[in-house]
Amino acid sequence: MTTESVLKALGTVQEPDLKKDLVTLNMVKDVKFGKGNVEFTIVLTTPACPMKELIRRDCEKAIHEQVDEGLEVIVNFTSNTSSMRVDLSSVLPGVKNIIAVVSGKGGVGKSTVSANLALALAQQGAKVGLMDADIYGPSVPIMFGVRGQRPLMEHVEGKDKIIPLEQHGIKLISIGLLVDEKSAVVWRGPMASSAIRQFVTDVHWGELDYLVIDMPPGTGDIHLTLVQTIPVTGAVVVTTPQEVALADAKKAIAMFGQAQINVPIIGLVENMAWFTPAELPENRYYIFGKDGGKNLADQLDMNFLGQIPLVQSIREGGDKGTPALISADSTTQEAFSSFAAETIRAVAIANAQKKTENPA
Repeated sequence: MTTESVLKALGTVQEPDLKKDLVTLNMVKDVKFGKGNVEFTIVLTTPACPMKELIRRDCEKAIHEQVDEGLEVIVNFTSNTSSMRVDLSSVLPGVKNIIAVVSGKGGVGKSTVSANLALALAQQGAKVGLMDADIYGPSVPIMFGVRGQRPLMEHVEGKDKIIPLEQHGIKLISIGLLVDEKSAVVWRGPMASSAIRQFVTDVHWGELDYLVIDMPPGTGDIHLTLVQTIPVTGAVVVTTPQEVALADAKKAIAMFGQAQINVPIIGLVENMAWFTPAELPENRYYIFGKDGGKNLADQLDMNFLGQIPLVQSIREGGDKGTPALISADSTTQEAFSSFAAETIRAVAIANAQKKTENPA
């Protein structure tokens, strides 16, 4: 029983998403032997890795089959979140991945999706921030139960910075935390764009694995400002199944594919996929049509990240400041968790492919 024999065995264990073995990917560290056991650490590409338990089981099986079936196998996990960013010291220093959540039209549940994506990542141990970039219709203060609170200012590295609020383990910033919620934000495009730039340059986000940006609906000034100001890792497109929403989702997808923007689409999630009443939890009513988002993803050959049901508890949780992942039924929580897992898998794969294309 040697380190070499353990590494040889683990060289047969494939990382499920990256399709290479753990040793080739340099994911195995600190092999140690004890009395009747072997212990080692697997370095994951994200603390929110949905494949963690599968990797653990595969490692145990490989050691038992190829080294010693009587060994106790102790698998520890740590993470070094992958990023396609080359320079982490420039804009948004310390933020490894920036995920823009977008929609072609309003009313499709983009803010609900953003909030629960951020919460799912935080629950898995990732460091997460949520930027509410919807200047004219900010939702984060209500959805996270921080209405009326104000962020503080601190002197950080020679500059006055806004310190995000923290709720449920997530750093939050929104125009709704900076202006009176009874007042309408009546700003021309340049003013709104200037506010978004402040969220990037004047907020002390610190080190984050993921910054989720709840974008305004449609395609406009704020979208252009953001993608031209910060290196967005990719966009998650939210749609509902009906044809009118799908038509607008196509416009959002087309916008991010334009040469002057060129932001990768991480995938598409279908919200309000079906209605399930609380008293009939097994029933599904396809109010807005069936599988519209799934079919669009297939048509455009992009990742389909999941389907979120239309249930009363999601709305109630958002209104009470406790997002669905905390307050909703287990089926709804599972839907959001599955969506978040697919999103992070897609991000990790894209980062790995980018690193392969640009090894320097």
